[in-house]
Amino acid sequence: MKVTKSTSWFSSFSKWISRTTGSPLAFALALGTILVWAVTGPLFGFSDTWQLIINTGTTIVTFLMVFLIQNTQNRDGHAVQIKLDELIRCTNGAHNALLNLEELEEHELRNICVEYTKIAERARAALRHGKSDTGTPAVRRRKA
Repeated sequence: MKVTKSTSWFSSFSKWISRTTGSPLAFALALGTILVWAVTGPLFGFSDTWQLIINTGTTIVTFLMVFLIQNTQNRDGHAVQIKLDELIRCTNGAHNALLNLEELEEHELRNICVEYTKIAERARAALRHGKSDTGTPAVRRRKA
């Protein structure tokens, strides 16, 4: 498997923005901007234009940040899912049917969740009776 870094300008840009806007310096800059705006209120008589400037600026920044943050979260989520899939794939006794679960239909996920909830309940009952909850209990699959 060949692994390469992303060369997409948007991906690179969104990574950089995510790192930069999450920094203490970015927070200080945003706080400073709000303070300057608040201090200039009396100078501009708390006018509608004065209020419009901060409202417009914050709306634009928020609107753009939503897309950048979503891009970053999507990429991170996909990376985590692939790592989890690899752990399942390489674990002896693991159910390979659990690979790529995020692509299943909602009802299929619910069915699998019900089975694993039953396993958890049996394990908790075993603990209450002084037994071990470790091991790899079989998951009973229903025929489709």
